[in-house]
Formats: sequence, C-alpha cells, structure tokens
Amino acid sequence: MPEFNIDQFKKTWQEQAIQPKYNSDEIRLMLNKSSRNYIKYILGISIAEFLVILGMNFYYIFLGDDTNSYLNILEKLGVKNNADLIADLSHLYFVLKVISLILTGFFVFKFYKNYKHIKIESNLTKLILQIIKFKNTVNYFILANVFLIILYTIALGIFASWALSNQNITLTHPTLVGFYVGLLLMMILSVVLIWVYYRIVYGIILKKLGKNLEELQKIELGQS
Repeated sequence: MPEFNIDQFKKTWQEQAIQPKYNSDEIRLMLNKSSRNYIKYILGISIAEFLVILGMNFYYIFLGDDTNSYLNILEKLGVKNNADLIADLSHLYFVLKVISLILTGFFVFKFYKNYKHIKIESNLTKLILQIIKFKNTVNYFILANVFLIILYTIALGIFASWALSNQNITLTHPTLVGFYVGLLLMMILSVVLIWVYYRIVYGIILKKLGKNLEELQKIELGQS
C-alpha cells in the first residue's frame, strides 16, 4: 500500500483548475435581470412622486388655498390683497403646478420606456448603452426638479416686484434687500433638500446599477 503524502495531495489539489460557477452569458443575464429590477424601483418611486404631486394639486385646487402664505408675506410688505391680485397669484400657481406635473409625467414616461427597452435578449453593447442612458435620465430628472425650485422662486420674486410696482409701493432699501435675500435663502435651502432627497433615494439604487454596469463592461472587454 503506497504511503499517503498529505503535502503532495495539497499540491495536486491546488493545481486543479477551478471551474467557474457561472459562464459569462449566465452572469450577463443575471445582471440584466438585476438592472431591470433597479430600474423598476426607480420607476415605482417616480410614479409615487407623480401621484403625490397630482393629489396635492387637486387638493389645493378644489379644497385648499396655497396662496394664503405668500399673500401674507406681500401684505407685510404693504401690498393690499384685492380680488385681482389674488386671482393673478392663483393663476401663477396653477401654471407652475401644470409645469411641474408635465415635467414629472414626462420623466415617468421616460423611465417606463427605459425599463421596457432593457430586455433579456438585448446584446451586451446595447444593454450597456441602455443602462448609461437610464442613469443619465435620472440625473436629468434630478436637475429638472432643481430647475422647478429655481423657477418657482424667480416667478414669485417677479410677481412680488410686479405687485409692488402696480400699487405704487416703494420699499426702503434694507426692507427690499431683506425680502429678496429671504427668498434666495429659501430657494437655496429647498434646492439642497431636493438634492439630498434624490441623492439618497435614487443614489443608493444608482450605485448598485453602476456596479452592474461595471461588471457588464468587464464581460464585454473579456469577449472582445
């Protein structure tokens, strides 16, 4: 009976080729499925956001009045709240709400199209391009929401200037500066909060999607 040599056994075992558990096609399919799931999550979040915005708009149009707080600010500046002023401010708010809904609805539609285009049978190059396109769409969506905040602030600032001019009200320099500085600070705070929200909610998913993208690019380089 031959003598058992444990060192030789270990050497032989270590030299054996380790077979990969999954081949590149199987990994690609798993990454594809995982990417579709991440995109589905973002699609669901964006639809929820759209429904919340839609619900809030319907509430304020039919049940509430979101112009009161701004009218109170204008009143402190000396602006008299007459029927025409209230109607004009309501129209301004309505236009801003419509723009917000259209913009959000557009990106919901874009997310849905991106989700539908990432299919299991897509070739690797096309799949990578689709994921990159989707990530860019999310970034544009975040920037669009920042743009909405800036648009709201500029519109309200212009409306205040128009109301003051229309009623021949001249504010002292510190008061006017204080008003616009306050408006600017509110805009900056809102932009920061919006940016943080989307970077947390969407950033986590985008980070995982980015890892999938890196793995797919490695597979493509290995196949080329």
